[in-house]
Amino acid sequence: MEDYGLNRQQLFQLKRGTLEKRVNNYFKETHDGNGTIQLLLVLQVRDELCEGDFSLLLKDLVQYIFLHTRSSATMRRFYHYFAEYFDKKEWRLLSLKLFPAKNFITEKIKALYSQIVKEPLARLVES
Repeated sequence: MEDYGLNRQQLFQLKRGTLEKRVNNYFKETHDGNGTIQLLLVLQVRDELCEGDFSLLLKDLVQYIFLHTRSSATMRRFYHYFAEYFDKKEWRLLSLKLFPAKNFITEKIKALYSQIVKEPLARLVES
């Protein structure tokens, strides 16, 4: 974590406002979306373990990183931890962005299922 300008002790002891400033500054200086995502993931762990409120920390930054920067393996690996940061429409767009091949295959499988199984069964029921 020290590669990101914050050590373990700081991540679990600094106040929310200070952490928001530092993480924001880190992203502005480096444009490292992967590192920022990892920092925010650690802060989600802190939210679960500690009494302070660290939920939805830097929501706008998270949305910007996931929706407006190039997708990466880190984003695909950790995106489900940030589901509450997005509404339903944004989540669908994010899924399409991060997993385009998977979505394409899913749509084709549904179409095939409809043609091969669903329609013939519907005709059989009608007769």
